Amino acid sequence: MGGSSPCASCKLLRRRCAKDCIFAPYFPSDDPHKFAIVHKVFGASNVSKMLQELPVHQRADAVSSLVYEANARVRDPVYGCVGAISFLQNQVSQLEMQLAVAQAEILCFQMQEPNLPTHQIDQVDKSFLLSNNNFDDNNIPQYLSFASSSNVIQDPLKKESLWT
Repeated sequence: MGGSSPCASCKLLRRRCAKDCIFAPYFPSDDPHKFAIVHKVFGASNVSKMLQELPVHQRADAVSSLVYEANARVRDPVYGCVGAISFLQNQVSQLEMQLAVAQAEILCFQMQEPNLPTHQIDQVDKSFLLSNNNFDDNNIPQYLSFASSSNVIQDPLKKESLWT
């Protein structure tokens, strides 16, 4: 940023930080890891070109996205953030199936006991209805059989953030 303290990119690239440095507003000197990981994945020249093509008001969001994707690429070089998205979509599908099974089970209870008030059904232990241990493929009605997406990545998400 001009004289006193160079931005993280200029520090890493060992060059003088000019007043109009495109990286300075987005890669402060106190967070060198942020630029280092983006530089490792995308390259400083490519990032510079991307930022120059964007309007100033969109650059901060672009840098945030680049940092997120770079962290995802370091953790999963093949799929990047698409791997995390696929994992979460698969998890949502599994939870939707569990919910459908639980709703079918409630419906079966209601059909077996037509005079049972609905507030008593609400008191049924929800963990019993949603646990996988109470159902196997033979007990699930045919209309609840969903095609599973086996091509989705099954790697569990790591607990560390992609933003750092």
